[in-house]
Amino acid sequence: MRFSVKCKINVREVLLKHAYLRSQPESIDVFMAKRTSNAQDLPLPRRQSSGAAGLDLHANVNEEICIKKGSRVLIPVGIKIALPIGYEAQVRPRSGLAFKFGVTVLNTPGTVDADYRGELCVLLINFGDDDFTVRRGDRIAQLVIAKVEMADLCEVDNLPDSIRDDGGYGSTGHT
Repeated sequence: MRFSVKCKINVREVLLKHAYLRSQPESIDVFMAKRTSNAQDLPLPRRQSSGAAGLDLHANVNEEICIKKGSRVLIPVGIKIALPIGYEAQVRPRSGLAFKFGVTVLNTPGTVDADYRGELCVLLINFGDDDFTVRRGDRIAQLVIAKVEMADLCEVDNLPDSIRDDGGYGSTGHT
């Protein structure tokens, strides 16, 4: 099969981008975080065990917030972060909130891009049977740092064949 590529590539830009990305760290074990002025009393996000992947995020609310069953609320967490290019932070649900109360992160995982510098927020939704109250300092979600590939899209006339082809939802069976 012959592929026709429609990309207009500026070779200089591509080389500069790849040189920049290669200068980024292969892995990170520390990243920058700053508390917002109204969250100085809240703990920084941290792991609850040495093997935990996620750092718990705390609700930065001044008054209790009631999330009615079936409703969603955007909750600030009082933290701003800076990640190197090639990394993202993923906002994920806490399993205990989901299991015990039916409360989860709606857009999970929520992506925080490396160049975002605003306060992190968590979009919670209540799928539970009862209303759910969020109080200041409650652990409401977790933050997972992940490496991402910075690939660009290039439109082609044809894609290579595969065994699966265009089989989508449910096409591989259910057992």
